[in-house]
Amino acid sequence: QVQLVESGGGFVQAGASLRLSCAASGRTFSDYATGWFRQAPGKERDFVAAITWNGGTYYADSVKGRITISRDNAKNTVYLQMSSLKPEDTAVYYCAADLRKWYTGSSFRIANFGSWGQGTQVTVSS
Repeated sequence: QVQLVESGGGFVQAGASLRLSCAASGRTFSDYATGWFRQAPGKERDFVAAITWNGGTYYADSVKGRITISRDNAKNTVYLQMSSLKPEDTAVYYCAADLRKWYTGSSFRIANFGSWGQGTQVTVSS
């Protein structure tokens, strides 16, 4: 089992940047992919980005070019660097740990993730 804690959310103006962090503990962090999802009020939780155990990165079309996911295995932490933020990026952002050890594919569905953080709120004003 892995425990995840997100941080770094906040209230920003459109066009600003934020970096979210996801600190993991409890299992061999570097053997699994980590994903970021977000959920806006009244909407479903959507995939944002994921990084595989060997550094492969995948992004939702809506955030490509504006968001970068990275990981620091020495710190057991995954980051989500967000720039050129838009009001439609407003949501609670969750990180999640993939259940599939050493997975290198490109499919990241909610069902593939077994542990979730508590979420961090990102609010972007226009």
